[in-house]
Amino acid sequence: MEQDTETAGPGDGAAASDEAPTHGVGPWEGAWPEDPRLDPELLREGDRRNVVDRYRYWRHEAIVVDLDERRHPFHVAIENWQHDLNIGSVVRTANAFLAQEVHIVGRRRWNRRGAMVTDRYQHVRHHPTADDLATWAAASSLPVIGIDNLPGSVPLETYELPRECVLVFGQESVGLTDEVREVAQATLAIAQYGSTRSINAGAAAAIAMHAWVRQHGDIAAGHGG
Repeated sequence: MEQDTETAGPGDGAAASDEAPTHGVGPWEGAWPEDPRLDPELLREGDRRNVVDRYRYWRHEAIVVDLDERRHPFHVAIENWQHDLNIGSVVRTANAFLAQEVHIVGRRRWNRRGAMVTDRYQHVRHHPTADDLATWAAASSLPVIGIDNLPGSVPLETYELPRECVLVFGQESVGLTDEVREVAQATLAIAQYGSTRSINAGAAAAIAMHAWVRQHGDIAAGHGG
């Protein structure tokens, strides 16, 4: 699988800020536990990463293995023709909702700042073109679901999302490309009531992923910490 990731050290949670971290835990107190999932450096120095408490002191690789055992069967794709600043936010939200993969369509390089280093725990795949994404989705038997408030779109709020699918989001300014719209099983619009023409792609992605969770997710597990 083609990956596009970034390397960071054990203290990766502080990478997005120059200020000293206030979250997390300090050095382990007492005898060190005998657990191969735990990182000796984190036990010694403390764990200030942006992870939930159950993963405190865990090695990065051990966290990814645990996440891989529980990932949801939906994928998220976002078109990146103009180096969209929303992509980092989309990746962070995909990690929170435990998407199977995030797909970057277009430019390989994307702005990681909004991801808050969550891309280290989220599988990210690159497709040079929308046609490449469509070919991959077809080969994987995954329906493509576009999210955009275009003429002819149907309400996301009443649509029964497939359990296994690819949710695709377009650029902030131009929305979904014609290539994606042509291969999409459906294009869904998010209900809006104000004066703005659209909401940004990061917010739209969060709403759509949460709609999937409401239909298919284990709600109790999602509130279990």
